[in-house]
Amino acid sequence: MKAYVLEGIGRLNYKDVPMPELNSGWALVKVEAAGICGSDIPRIFETGTYHFPTVPGHEFAGRVADVCDEKDRAWIGRRVGVFPLIPCQECLACREEQYEMCRNYDYLGSRRDGGFAEFAAVPVWNLIELPDGMRMEAAAMLEPASVALHAVRRLKIEPGDTAALFGLGTIGLIAAQWLRIFGVRTLYAAGHHKEHGMKMKQTAHASYEYLDAGGKEGDREVVSRILEATGGAGVSIAIDCAGTNETLANCLNCVKPGGQVLAVGNPKGDMALEKEVYWKLLRKQLRVTGTWNSSFCHDPGDDWHTVIDAYGKGTLHLTDLITHRFAFDQLKTGLAAAKARIEYQNKIMIVNEHEVRHLR
Repeated sequence: MKAYVLEGIGRLNYKDVPMPELNSGWALVKVEAAGICGSDIPRIFETGTYHFPTVPGHEFAGRVADVCDEKDRAWIGRRVGVFPLIPCQECLACREEQYEMCRNYDYLGSRRDGGFAEFAAVPVWNLIELPDGMRMEAAAMLEPASVALHAVRRLKIEPGDTAALFGLGTIGLIAAQWLRIFGVRTLYAAGHHKEHGMKMKQTAHASYEYLDAGGKEGDREVVSRILEATGGAGVSIAIDCAGTNETLANCLNCVKPGGQVLAVGNPKGDMALEKEVYWKLLRKQLRVTGTWNSSFCHDPGDDWHTVIDAYGKGTLHLTDLITHRFAFDQLKTGLAAAKARIEYQNKIMIVNEHEVRHLR
């Protein structure tokens, strides 16, 4: 089969490789759509995966082509999404079904081969069956949609709450949708492209306000505008989906006393707060919450099942966030676009030939 194999930092090769071997409890998934995540860029070009060689890609969906065990044969032919975190099933977090906090997890696309290939080996436990009518490219966005939901669920949202959100990538834009679904009617969202605002209004809420954070004084101006709009009080909830010193400081500066700050974005480097900003965390008696990954435990109320339910009801919009589509053999072009960021982009999707023909 064909696969993209990372053989060293920046050395991603498109080549023929053997079909994955299946161990007991595992399935072979024919990959039909895979999304490029923002974390794929540093993983491929800057830091590398945990070992080489590795097939990257953790946002993918497809159809079960084979299984190892006879008892799992009913899965063959089913359309599936893939939860990429493989829990150890033994640590305290796993025993409490909080698999996203597993101490000894494995991970498709970074610690073992993932979805940038024609086929991927996946534990049957990590599969979720897709409903009829759910497009494969939407299913490949189940992972970021679930991450965004998991984050918003960490908040205690009350009627009348106002919110600010910094960072309008895929997870930020989906988080804005979850805020709307959970009843937040006033949101100030900061980004660096006017297209961010257009996508947010299209998918989340037409009344949500977009604030341009571009320019030298962008961050300071955004905080000032939020404080002005709230009569100096600040917002009830501030969410950092970018993971920078500036965006975290913005959250602490614009949230009201006793408010909530939610840290979502992966850090770009070491994090440090100025003393005067840290004082605000203390003096405002803020509740600062972290979030990691998403809940998946084969329960109708877990994050992944909730995403599928909201998508089916039409309240959650995923494919509208796709700005670029490439065929499987053009993955490197998609990665180059994601790395260069010369033009506006959100989700870049890699689809198989059938999906490409269908989209045309």
